[in-house]
Amino acid sequence: VQLQASGGGLVQAGGSLTLSCAASGHTGRFYTVAWFRQGPGKEREFVSAVTWSGGITKYTDSVKGRFTISRDLAKNTVNLQMNSLKPEDTAVYYCALDPGNTIIYQARSYNYWGQGTELTVSS
Repeated sequence: VQLQASGGGLVQAGGSLTLSCAASGHTGRFYTVAWFRQGPGKEREFVSAVTWSGGITKYTDSVKGRFTISRDLAKNTVNLQMNSLKPEDTAVYYCALDPGNTIIYQARSYNYWGQGTELTVSS
């Protein structure tokens, strides 16, 4: 399984950006894709996740109402639409895949990771 994350960049506070995670390889039919982020001097934290088969979504409280995770079934891609961005959203964002149909919040449980894409939100 290979994951390719893209879409990071520099944006002003209040702006929007979409991250994409393209999955390839033997993913199977049932798996979960999650986004994590790691800010400067911080631990990696769960942001959002979606189950591929049922489209169940979860978000961490700090991004609820601002971020939307979605699947593009045709492109085998998971997108994270981020609106109303804040400086505290600044981090390297990683997508990860777990070969299961249950959303897991702990980074250590994910075996497959993308390379990370950096988001900087200026105030």
